Amino acid sequence: MNPNIPQRLDALRDVMRQEGLAAFIFPSTDPHNGEYVPDHWKGREWISGFDGSAGTAVVTLDEAALWTDSRYFLAAERQLRGTGFRLMKEKIAGTPTIADWLGDVLSRLPSPEVGIDGTTCSASMAESLKDQLRRNGGITLRTNFDPLDRIWTGRPAIPLNPVVIHPLEYAGEAARDKLARIRLALHRMKADGMLVAALDDIAWTLNLRGSDVHCNPVFVSYLLISSSDATLFVDDRKLTDGVKAYLKAEGVKTAPYEAVTKGLEDYFEYNILLDPDEINDTIMQAARGQNPAVTPRGMKEIILQKSPIPSMKTVKNETEIRGFHQAMLRDGIAMVKFLKGLLPAVEQGRMTEITVDEELTRQRAAQPLYLENSFDTIAAYQEHGAVVHYEATPATDVTLRPEGFLLIDSGAQYRDGTTDITRTIALGPLTEQQKRVYTLVLKAHIQLEMLKFPDGASGTQLDAVARKDLWAAGLNFLHGTGHGVGSCLNVHEGPHQIRMEYKPAPLHAGMTVTDEPGIYLADRFGVRIENTLLIVPDRETEFGQFLGFESLTLCPIDTTPVLPELLLPDEINWLNEYHQRVYDLLSPHLSADESAWLSTACAAI
Repeated sequence: MNPNIPQRLDALRDVMRQEGLAAFIFPSTDPHNGEYVPDHWKGREWISGFDGSAGTAVVTLDEAALWTDSRYFLAAERQLRGTGFRLMKEKIAGTPTIADWLGDVLSRLPSPEVGIDGTTCSASMAESLKDQLRRNGGITLRTNFDPLDRIWTGRPAIPLNPVVIHPLEYAGEAARDKLARIRLALHRMKADGMLVAALDDIAWTLNLRGSDVHCNPVFVSYLLISSSDATLFVDDRKLTDGVKAYLKAEGVKTAPYEAVTKGLEDYFEYNILLDPDEINDTIMQAARGQNPAVTPRGMKEIILQKSPIPSMKTVKNETEIRGFHQAMLRDGIAMVKFLKGLLPAVEQGRMTEITVDEELTRQRAAQPLYLENSFDTIAAYQEHGAVVHYEATPATDVTLRPEGFLLIDSGAQYRDGTTDITRTIALGPLTEQQKRVYTLVLKAHIQLEMLKFPDGASGTQLDAVARKDLWAAGLNFLHGTGHGVGSCLNVHEGPHQIRMEYKPAPLHAGMTVTDEPGIYLADRFGVRIENTLLIVPDRETEFGQFLGFESLTLCPIDTTPVLPELLLPDEINWLNEYHQRVYDLLSPHLSADESAWLSTACAAI
């Protein structure tokens, strides 16, 4: 618990009373609808003390509650203890929605007004909230006020980290050519231009990278694309003369970050595409001429459609695919060097959860083209493994013992690719329950990797294949089975996903996606096994093109916990063939001792 939270809530409630607000909502996003955000916009974390990547805090004059998903239930319970916040478990029976809860707790107030900072919620989220609150007792939503400007002393500034060029040898396609493809897609959508707010989309389009967001190589900006030119709205202090010259050569002008609404005012085309799930509510209102700070020169027709950029970005070109293979090879070398020394260090009592992170990061940093980790390492021993997004701190760090499970979920940003891998390692004797759960999770992982499916199928249609044996055993996990991975970009990339909830985005060859089923038994242990996969063509029949998966990740999967009698012959064959491939590709780059260790780790079962 953060001891400052009660005082922060008191200060917030004083401001709410001054503004006549009955409640205020703090989402996890920033003006660019990012999953991971710069410190300046971590208002939900600051007001609640909960530091997970997903969640929404709601504060009334008398109560406070925080909604988050199953990845963070255990962590949130611990972090919210004593703060005055009540945990709301999303997608669990009996948990009210934010609007339903507010309708109940504000039911005695006449015409209550609820606030949310319109820059930190998407236009679609704001519209949905307005509708839901209206139906829950006539509550109105105010979006033009940020109380943190008054109460957050020492609020971090918007980052000013330098922007760098992502070379063509890693990008595989020039920015001017990407802009031409985007304009062609917009033309097909009957749109003359668009405003891009998603930071990874901007970085991908312009072949630029930054470091404004922890573990995500992006930079704070907007990109306005018209039929004939493009303007990057970014703080000029972030751009070197070389980057400015590069942008000019690619046909991109620059303007101050805060001038984006002025850019919309001066926009000369007949219409503009704005993705309501990406553009924040404040900018949407400005584009509609409903922001009194903006006086548009004639209303523009707004086309509310999905941005065409994510579907372009997720299909990797030949250069990006080659980069992924090279990055995964180096990442596999680092993993093997780390794993070889893990058990001896544990037996000598020299390894804790934090030193696992430090040693693994050291091995990765020694590899060529390493930039940073792609997310904070999860090194979770025994019961900590049941906390899906556990992150060790000095207060929670434990020394590893030669027994039980260690779950390691980690990855890196390399100049030519992004990695994401999870391995669950047996450190010594295991219970029969641990072996059975581990083997069932492995079955789930293998079943998805072996799957063949028609081009254009959605991840939701594939999801049940990974879960069927777990379901048969009465087991389930509530997070997604897989997500896209960027090319030296965000480790979570969409719109395609593999998960139970309906996600209609089609799957195509050239996309990357993870395969990461897991089972988590509270206060006991957790098991997750994850590879990053490339979707590849399989064969074409009279029923169309079929696709399959290629494992990009190169690292042995621990076979010591496996109960072979639970695996089907084709599952055993897949595992043995995968391990043979891992050995063949990694061993030429290892020392004799490391190669011998890998040979044992990859031995057929």
